[in-house]
Amino acid sequence: MNRSDLSTINFNDIYVDYDWAAKQPERYEAAINIFEDNFGTAGDFEIYSAPGRTEIGGNHTDHQHGEVLAASINRDAIAITRKTSANLVRVISGKHKMIKIDSGDLQCRADEEGTTEALIRGMLQALSSDGYEVGGFDAYITSDVLIGAGLSSSAAFETLIGTIISGLYNDMKIDPVTITKAGQYAENVYFGKPCGLMDQMACSVGNMVHIDFKHPDNPEVERIEFDFTKTGYSLCITDTKGSHSDLTADYAAVPSEMKAVASLLGHDVLRPVTLSDIISNISLLREKAGDRAVIRAIHFIEETKRAGDEAKALQNGDLWEFLKLVKASGNSSAKYLQNIYSNSDIKNQNVTLALAVSEAVLSHEEVSRVHGGGFAGTIQAFVKNSNTDRYREVMDSIFGEGSCQILKIRKYGGIKVL
Repeated sequence: MNRSDLSTINFNDIYVDYDWAAKQPERYEAAINIFEDNFGTAGDFEIYSAPGRTEIGGNHTDHQHGEVLAASINRDAIAITRKTSANLVRVISGKHKMIKIDSGDLQCRADEEGTTEALIRGMLQALSSDGYEVGGFDAYITSDVLIGAGLSSSAAFETLIGTIISGLYNDMKIDPVTITKAGQYAENVYFGKPCGLMDQMACSVGNMVHIDFKHPDNPEVERIEFDFTKTGYSLCITDTKGSHSDLTADYAAVPSEMKAVASLLGHDVLRPVTLSDIISNISLLREKAGDRAVIRAIHFIEETKRAGDEAKALQNGDLWEFLKLVKASGNSSAKYLQNIYSNSDIKNQNVTLALAVSEAVLSHEEVSRVHGGGFAGTIQAFVKNSNTDRYREVMDSIFGEGSCQILKIRKYGGIKVL
């Protein structure tokens, strides 16, 4: 393909929002220019896209083999790429220096832990081990998935690399779940981050996706074909700009306390535990694990069920039931999971403040909740299109210009655009 083929791309179909779609031709042109400046103009190129994601239901349930509801969004990472005859993979990501990787040398390297090189090498190794062809390519990658806003920029990057390999070397025959698992492998083994599968799954599969992690090595993945653009709502994500630097203990305590309750009831994780099990053993659990652990276990049980109910509501076209469940999810996260501020820093409660202001300015037909891991990060709100500008203005006035992003749910996961 060449740049003249850009006119054939239906940007409205990919990016959903017409104003946002209108910005894409210029963005793509700029990316092509950078690609050709670095890799030359000889030969056609191809273009791939992978979206960021948002968690909608199932807050802090995946690590206990629960259920989640997530969705892809209309912010993405795109790659201008060209297959090469050599085994060399050359990637420029944003304004970073060029990365060079020998696709014939995919051993895990300790000195690459925590780097982009690790993610690329890990993706190539995982897909090669699954029997797919891998090889050399040149790529320039640019992303508008916000880093640190809970939209999974790293999962979008991993999905993009997997989709490139699928397109350049495997006729787009690598299924989204395989790319998802490759992304988790790259992040866990090569990058050194113990993540689950939710982020990569939502980025790779696209649209709304209901995931049941009862069997984590083979999760049940259900794509929900619900057209959110017809509801008259937008998804607003507000980055409250809280610092994550001292929150390691807060994040670690959530799965640790949940597993403590599970262990006292004879299980490794909470998935087999029922509310009746907890009530019947409440004295033991309170004494040995503490009240917060018990409360968090109750959140898990109810939130896992709620994620499935949200998926059913969307399948039935029942928007009001869905929004009611989203609100209940937010209430449970705040009251029972208790992940909207850190007990070690009660003076700073960015997320709590954002939720309080949201409830004050949103109508009874709009809802907000904590987004992602919580404690200091982002909140999510489903806001009527007629109210999004006002809502963004209020949130930006508190947390800074550009804090609130008005997003749409896109129907595509990782795709070949051109």
